[in-house]
Amino acid sequence: MGDSKEAGAESPPAGAAARGGLSLLSQGESEEPSAQGSALFLGGNEVKSRAVVKYSSAPPRTAFARLEEKTDLKLPPANWLRESAKLGPAGTTILGNSKKSKPFSSFGMAYDFIDSVGNDVDVVSDSENIKKLLKIPYSKSHVSMAVHRIGRTLLLDELDIQELFMRSSQTGDWTWLKEFYQRLIDQKWQRKKKSKEHWYQKAILSKFLYYSINGDGAAQPVSSAAEQQGPSSSDQATDSDGASWPAPFEMPSSVSEDPSASSQGLKNDFVRNILWTFEDIHMLVGSNMPIFGGGRYPAVSLRLRDNNKPINVLTGIDYWLDNLICNVPELVMCFHVNGIVQKYEMIKTEEIPNLENSNFSTKVIKDIAQNILSFLKSNCTKEGHTYWLFKASGSDIVKLYDLTTLCEETEDKYQNPFTMPVAILLYKVACNMMMKKNQNKKHYGTIRTLLLNCVKLLDKSRHPQIIASANYMLSELFQLDEPKKEESSESPLNENSDESYSEEEEELADSDENGSYGTGSDPSDDNKAVAIIKSVGELSVPEKYKSIHQIRPSCTFPVCHDTEERCRLVLSYVLEGLKSVDSSIKKESDLPAADPNTPIPLKYEDESTRGGPEGLEKQMALFLDKMGSLQKGNYSSQSGMIPGSWQHKMKLQLILKSSKAYYVLSDAAMSLQKYGRALRYIKLALQSHDTYCCLCTNMLSEVLLFLSQYLTLCGDIQLMLAQNANNRAAHLEEFNYQTKEDQEILHSLHRESPCQGFAWATDLSTDLESQLSVSCKCYEAANEILQFSDLKSQNPEHYVQVLKRMGNIRNEIGVFYMNQAAALQSERVVSKSVSTAEQQLWKKSFSCFEKGIHNFESIDDATNAALLLCNTGRLMRICAQAHCGAGDEFKREFSPEEGLYYNKAVDYYLKALRSLGTRDIHPAVWDSVNWELSTTYFTMATLQQDYAPLSRKAQEQIEKEVSEAMMKSLKHCDVDSVSARQPLCQYRAATIHHRLASMYHSCLRNQVGDEHLRKQHRVLADLHYSKAVKLFQLLKDAPCELLRVQLERVAFAEFQMTSQNSNVGKLKTLSGALDIMVRTKHAFQLIRKELVEEFDQPKSDESAPAADPSPGLSREEVIKLLSIFESRLSFLLLQSIKLLSSTKKKTSNTEEDVVLKTNKQIYSQLLRATANRNSTLLERIDVLIQLLDQLARGGSGGQ
Repeated sequence: MGDSKEAGAESPPAGAAARGGLSLLSQGESEEPSAQGSALFLGGNEVKSRAVVKYSSAPPRTAFARLEEKTDLKLPPANWLRESAKLGPAGTTILGNSKKSKPFSSFGMAYDFIDSVGNDVDVVSDSENIKKLLKIPYSKSHVSMAVHRIGRTLLLDELDIQELFMRSSQTGDWTWLKEFYQRLIDQKWQRKKKSKEHWYQKAILSKFLYYSINGDGAAQPVSSAAEQQGPSSSDQATDSDGASWPAPFEMPSSVSEDPSASSQGLKNDFVRNILWTFEDIHMLVGSNMPIFGGGRYPAVSLRLRDNNKPINVLTGIDYWLDNLICNVPELVMCFHVNGIVQKYEMIKTEEIPNLENSNFSTKVIKDIAQNILSFLKSNCTKEGHTYWLFKASGSDIVKLYDLTTLCEETEDKYQNPFTMPVAILLYKVACNMMMKKNQNKKHYGTIRTLLLNCVKLLDKSRHPQIIASANYMLSELFQLDEPKKEESSESPLNENSDESYSEEEEELADSDENGSYGTGSDPSDDNKAVAIIKSVGELSVPEKYKSIHQIRPSCTFPVCHDTEERCRLVLSYVLEGLKSVDSSIKKESDLPAADPNTPIPLKYEDESTRGGPEGLEKQMALFLDKMGSLQKGNYSSQSGMIPGSWQHKMKLQLILKSSKAYYVLSDAAMSLQKYGRALRYIKLALQSHDTYCCLCTNMLSEVLLFLSQYLTLCGDIQLMLAQNANNRAAHLEEFNYQTKEDQEILHSLHRESPCQGFAWATDLSTDLESQLSVSCKCYEAANEILQFSDLKSQNPEHYVQVLKRMGNIRNEIGVFYMNQAAALQSERVVSKSVSTAEQQLWKKSFSCFEKGIHNFESIDDATNAALLLCNTGRLMRICAQAHCGAGDEFKREFSPEEGLYYNKAVDYYLKALRSLGTRDIHPAVWDSVNWELSTTYFTMATLQQDYAPLSRKAQEQIEKEVSEAMMKSLKHCDVDSVSARQPLCQYRAATIHHRLASMYHSCLRNQVGDEHLRKQHRVLADLHYSKAVKLFQLLKDAPCELLRVQLERVAFAEFQMTSQNSNVGKLKTLSGALDIMVRTKHAFQLIRKELVEEFDQPKSDESAPAADPSPGLSREEVIKLLSIFESRLSFLLLQSIKLLSSTKKKTSNTEEDVVLKTNKQIYSQLLRATANRNSTLLERIDVLIQLLDQLARGGSGGQ
């Protein structure tokens, strides 16, 4: 064979195109069947045949040298047995084109064309094996082949029993098969030697081919010594074939590095690899047949025949199939007698079945092919098993054995030398399917089956790399972040999905209706055979054997009902992978012994010893230093793994996968509100990541992003634990629980690293402040990681989420410190100074709010920034309240500190409104801020009004400031919008108007001089009183306030009356005051209604204790206001009677007489009612309502 072929064979078999220095046919690259296809119509029976050359190492075709008549082929030509590219492997041995197949030839092809295996192709084999199978009904010779199933593809290889047992006697391998063979098939087994005639014919053929490639065609005899070498050379050739059988597990470490390495002779040694479609059967066939061409024969095959021996059917089928497979249209036959060339004859391929003495039906050959394929597919059902198809010489019975099952019954189940190549092929096909970018998830079941079968075949101790890699790929099949809805497969998880076919299907195969697979009474049957063809004649019957299996049944992919189940499956594969890697690292003895079954104690540190938040700061700094050093590529492994070794690469991948799985588990637990479990899982995820960091020599940005996500989730969990402190015992129990699987994974992690890098983030603390601090530090660390590289700009969504969470946790901590300060304030004994502890808490709270506001503003989150500004405003109000507690209550004045802090609060609320811009942005937040701002103005004004700082400011200035603050409060108090807060706003507005009216009323009483100002105050007081009344009347739960305002209005009228001189003016004022009294009827009705409800309540519920007074109604206050009302009404009626009586003497007015009479009656009734001390509150109110009705009817209000 030529140099180019040898060079190609050693190169990595990554498809045909990768073979350096090889001659590729242009059509070989094309997948288009028509490129090289041809349909041949033979003997009236149409047989579809199409051949596409996928790869060829043959040189360009040249014409064969036509030998002269009488050329003596017994004389060797000068170039005999020299390597020739034209003849390929056919020239390197005397066996010619019928060279014996290597036992793993189909695997070599499968490795090169991995894309075809498992899906598109039915059979991969040497053309010699295909021909041998199709000739079974015509031939008496024995057949022995190994059959392997990979997906829907069958791999066929010659299993040379003779060679196998010769090897067995030397090495001790395969002894179990030899014993089985002798016991069941051939008791007197002995090696059969080839006859002298056989070697003579082979030598003649070889010399003929060498003559045919000689340019001049002249025979150049060599010495007879060379002729003597013929048979011995052939013996050597045969022995060399035998040497290609590998001993079990002769796999050096290099194979582990690259499973496709050809250390087992797994080379694709064929000159051509052809994709041959025969009818509906797709085959990948290897062929070494020399093809000649040129001149008027573009492609011909060359054959040598003895003129004295006619062509028989077997030879005809041989020639016909060779030409079909290689797509050669013509056959050139050279006839000789005793080695002397006689003549040449040209025969077309389609004429071969009709040759004299060699008649055969192409249709029958087609039926044989379909029957054999169906028989094999129906019975070779288990991927990874080695099946043996055997027909003894001269026998009509074909048997199929499962050698893997037979081998497992022996002491060493790994004695089958096919195990390793099959496992590697399963692995390679799975790899190939995994790497296809457009791979549909429907193939995941197939990939999983391939990998599980691969792992099942291999010995864990001898092949850790492939097992680790297969387990990693199995874990990769499960999408950790996919939605809950799974594939629509309904098969349960416990289904036996380790094999491609279920047990039911196999039973069906045994009970085929044709009865061809059953073990009948035929003495030739044996119970070890999987299936038997009782007579080779059956193969010629059309569709005698139908494959009852689908071409490729859909291998079930486990349906995971929830995320936890899916992650647990992933972790089980990761653990197996880690065990394989760890078992292959030799330095295990150097490590401290750790029992994977013993839980690793979880370390708890007392908060005081750790130094609380300060200790946390140090740990964070150390962590960030470590992260910075990782960018430079530091490496530290305790187990002594070499960076760049397969163990190192694989362990990195497995650890990263475990960290992702634990992260998803933690996220799922978080959504179920199982916060203790979530913290345990995120701890394992971060421990995995910590180990990854120790092993990693070059940190990928993707992995840094994962870490940022893990820390973000850890922060979320710590925050939720802080907010759910009442269920701490349950969370602690969940946190401490560990599965055996988790312990073993942690044990593997501890081989590389102490896993303490994130201990600061994952401890379950019992202190609320500590939990909030840890949560904040997690978010800060997540944010810092995003700053290390360009992650911030690459993952804007995650960056925004981290900053939002940072803003939120800072708000939570700020509120925590603020509430603590408020608690201290409420506990504090009234003193003149604020404690240092309070001031420290204010500072901490303010710092947190400020940072949080900055976080939200940096991501343009106006709403949350507004909420934090609002909280800062509340903090300022707490500071103001802390300063108001100082001093004696009677001498107390509104202090400058209070004013300062209230004004700061106002500033923050106004900033919050500016941050929002308009109410449309977020109406609820806008309304909330507006209300708080209104409250601040109102509180400030109320305090200034109630505790006027007269020692520092003039009365007029205070009144002006109070008036301004009240009006601003009113401005931010929305009384018109319908909402849950509307009654509050109406009450607030009514109170403001009441207070302003009271203030102007007071000014009017105390003011002397400046009539213009007095008039202004009178108008303002009257205006605010009327507005207050209107608003209080809208409210159903403020009758006392309404009554109080009305009484103040009456007092205001009385005050005005004192400054009037004329009786007419006084009478008019009195009339107005009585009219106000009449209008209080609404308030009394509301009070009466509440009292009646209160009185009826115990009657409706006998078991209830005495009814509590309504929270909105104070009985004492009602009695007090009632007494004032009665006295003022009595006074007004008396004054009215006096004035009306005096005016009656001067003038006579019928209308006034009626009013006077009514007033006298009412006054009389009122005096009697007030004199009765035994009247109940309800009775007194009833009397008043009745009197007010009379007063209204009496027309007093009209004056």
